[in-house]
Amino acid sequence: MSTEDLFHYDAARFEQMCEDVLGHAASLGASDAAVEVSESAGLSVNVRKQRVETIEQTRDKGLSVTVYLGQRRGNASSSDFSSASIAATVKAAYDIANHTAEDPCAGLPEPELLAPRDVPMLDLFHPWTIDAAQAISIARRMERAALTTSPLITNSDGAHVSVSHGHFFAANSRGFRGGYPYSRHSLGCAPIAQRGSAMQRDAWYSSHRVPERLADAAAIGRYAAERALSRLGARQVPTCKVPVLFEAPLACGLLGHLVQAASGGALYRKASFLVDALGKALFPEHVDIEEDPHRPTEVGSSPFDDEGVLTHRRQVVSRGVLEGYFLSTYSARKLGMTTTGNAGGSHNLSLTSRLTRAGDDLEAMLRKLDRGLFVTDLMGHGINYVTGDYSRGASGYWVEKGRIVRPVEEVTIACSLPEMFRAIAAVGDDVIVRGNKRTGSVLLEQMSLAGS
Repeated sequence: MSTEDLFHYDAARFEQMCEDVLGHAASLGASDAAVEVSESAGLSVNVRKQRVETIEQTRDKGLSVTVYLGQRRGNASSSDFSSASIAATVKAAYDIANHTAEDPCAGLPEPELLAPRDVPMLDLFHPWTIDAAQAISIARRMERAALTTSPLITNSDGAHVSVSHGHFFAANSRGFRGGYPYSRHSLGCAPIAQRGSAMQRDAWYSSHRVPERLADAAAIGRYAAERALSRLGARQVPTCKVPVLFEAPLACGLLGHLVQAASGGALYRKASFLVDALGKALFPEHVDIEEDPHRPTEVGSSPFDDEGVLTHRRQVVSRGVLEGYFLSTYSARKLGMTTTGNAGGSHNLSLTSRLTRAGDDLEAMLRKLDRGLFVTDLMGHGINYVTGDYSRGASGYWVEKGRIVRPVEEVTIACSLPEMFRAIAAVGDDVIVRGNKRTGSVLLEQMSLAGS
């Protein structure tokens, strides 16, 4: 399926709209301008206990204009693509800029940082040509596999199928021109297990740009059910300090905490424990974190960031040392630095350890844990990025002599993010991708556990 079959507008029309916007902004007296035009289409289906709960068919479009008058900035947007509306939107952005204060850090990226027109597109568009009836059938098959896994699977929070396609074109007055089509699809299921009055819920999902790379729907349902069943009989454990093993999907969250603390906005506001941390040892020497925006078909891939700045593969952490922040043009200028091509966020972060060996699967990581808590679910948002304090509700499994002995719930794990980063003892090769982050399970030497 081509973009012509999915979208009302083609790339040539979007490009012409961008040129019209830039020309109109210049005619009004703008010193610089940037514009993005986009369109998206999607299908989302949810079923619960084999009955259809929701079917959503979406179609959106939008145009966003930013106008600069020297170091004054104005922005306006519209979902109306008529010539009159586009002209009115540009004028609205111009008028807003006229009434804003000057900001010495405002402005477009330097021309030499912008992506060239012929930058590779990274194979990010893979349509999934299913209709609502087919999506419902897939969701039902997924949930049916969960419900028939065991008589103890007595209920369900449902199963979902999501299909999403979009395309955009962006341009600015400093020469940047670029855009591409993209896709993202997902399947997920959340069954409920019950034994007596005790109930436990768990979930699993698969997401990818390429529909053929999604996990089998029935396999997702069965695995989600097995996870819910394994949580039956969970109870608290005594308060203690023990090693903690984060399951790989949760370990991806540790990367998310790093991105939040190392982002330009938090840094120039002094709202991060990583202010002035560049070049300092943040992790053990065996830990590396790489950002690679150019992985074909990956969710976090992009040839350029939201400002048109060319993206690059780089080491964010090398041998434990923090080598880079996540900066947009504005935040970089506030810090007296150069943009890292991260306007809009991070791209395909990978956490690895130089100690990891083939065969360091989950069973091997449990043996390394020996005695402690294997965390598979986290609750709450008890993270203070100014101080780095970390405290969250957790559930998972108690491990003795490298083997799971019972499920655990209603406990709190606490530490500080700097201490947690330094306490990484091992990273498994049970690698999983969640969004734009990838890692195996992560073993921390010690955390405080508050239980019974």
